[in-house]
Amino acid sequence: MAFPTPHIIEPEGDHTRTIILLHGRSSNGAEFAEELFSSRTSEKKTLAAHLPGCRWVFPTSRDRWSKVFEEDLTAWFDIYSLSNISEQQDLQIDGLRESTLYILGVLEREVALLGGRSDRLVLGGMSQGMAAALWTLLCSPGRLQGRIGGFIGMSGWLPFANEIQGLQSPREMIPKFLFDTVRCEEQVQASTEESGTMLSTPVLLLHGTDDAWVDVELGRQAHASLVKLGMKVDWKEYTGADNDGHWVKEPEGLDDIVQFLEAAWAWY
Repeated sequence: MAFPTPHIIEPEGDHTRTIILLHGRSSNGAEFAEELFSSRTSEKKTLAAHLPGCRWVFPTSRDRWSKVFEEDLTAWFDIYSLSNISEQQDLQIDGLRESTLYILGVLEREVALLGGRSDRLVLGGMSQGMAAALWTLLCSPGRLQGRIGGFIGMSGWLPFANEIQGLQSPREMIPKFLFDTVRCEEQVQASTEESGTMLSTPVLLLHGTDDAWVDVELGRQAHASLVKLGMKVDWKEYTGADNDGHWVKEPEGLDDIVQFLEAAWAWY
């Protein structure tokens, strides 16, 4: 089954930047966009209003079978447990491989629209979308020239975080680990130099300490894993967000996203 067409919100002015954001499980691109743009910063503005030259791309996962729920769900990959993400984690591999390749294709097309300026593109995601987007970022060397402008992860986790943290020399060994784990013939194993360029991508991770759906410890684990890879990560914790803590806290979280983008793009 093919992936649906992404939901796209065009910039109000000249197209100068692009943000690609992945939804969580059982959602879709249009629904995620509507929910995100209903949130406001401390200036009572949406993210789109703060970034008038930005093109927003919200891909949608295809439906896939959930072993736990025994039904088809929109999901970037299957997962057996969020209380123990290492349990039956082989279930994740096929979906991670397929979704990573798809999102890499979306990134390539969007970078082409920016005249090859990958630094003008930011990738991110919410919940399972953050998990899939993180793997896409880590697998991007060899597919993208240079690094992207930044990464924004919200209320999510990093698949195979325990294995990544257990690597003897994580920064040097991550390209082979990713290649071996997704077992993807289409994905070129990146060089250490290409991987190092990707690992210089600035990252913002946001998570609610009272998140009832994805425990904040999973976000902290993702943060620690990326830091161990040598990445620069801004980690933000909040309390009292909507959806039982499983959302971006208003207005603080939205303000932090705007501040991160301003610093990453330095265009204000």
